[in-house]
Amino acid sequence: MKNSDKNFVFERFANAATRFTGSSAAFIIALMIVIIWAVSGPLFKYSETWQLVINTGTTIITFLMVFLIQKAQNKDGKAIQLKLNELIAAHERASNRMVDIEDLTEAELDQLHKFYVTLSTLAKQETDIHCSHSIDAAIVVDQNKKKHIYKHKSDGNTPSQ
Repeated sequence: MKNSDKNFVFERFANAATRFTGSSAAFIIALMIVIIWAVSGPLFKYSETWQLVINTGTTIITFLMVFLIQKAQNKDGKAIQLKLNELIAAHERASNRMVDIEDLTEAELDQLHKFYVTLSTLAKQETDIHCSHSIDAAIVVDQNKKKHIYKHKSDGNTPSQ
C-alpha cells in the first residue's frame, strides 16, 4: 500500500470517526456503557478491577479522541483560512497583505490586532457609514505623517500635533 493510499484510508477513517463521535448515537452509546458499568457495581462488589475497567476504557478513548479532534480542527481551520483568503483576494478594496497571516508570530498578530482596534475607533467616528479604512490607506497616512515630520525636522520646526 502506497503512502498516499494509507493517508487516504486514514483520512476516510478519521472523517467517519469524527462524524460518528459527534453524533447523538455515539453519546447514547457512551451513556449506556456508563450506566451498565454503574449498575454492575454491586455485582462486582465495587472492586478495584470494576473501577479499573471504566478508568482504562475512558482513558484510552480520551487519548485517541484528542488526536481525532485535533485532526478535524486542523482541517476545519485550514478550510476556513482558505475561504477567508479567497474573500480577501476577491474584494478589490481588501488588503491582500492579510492573506496567509496565520503564519505570523504572536507578536505580529498582536500588532495587527491593535491596528484593527484603531480602525474600529476611526470607523466609529465617521459620519459616512460607507467610508472604509484599510491597512494600505493607513500606510499612506503613516508615510505622509513621516514626510511631514521629516520636512519639519529639516526646517528646524517641530510639527504641531
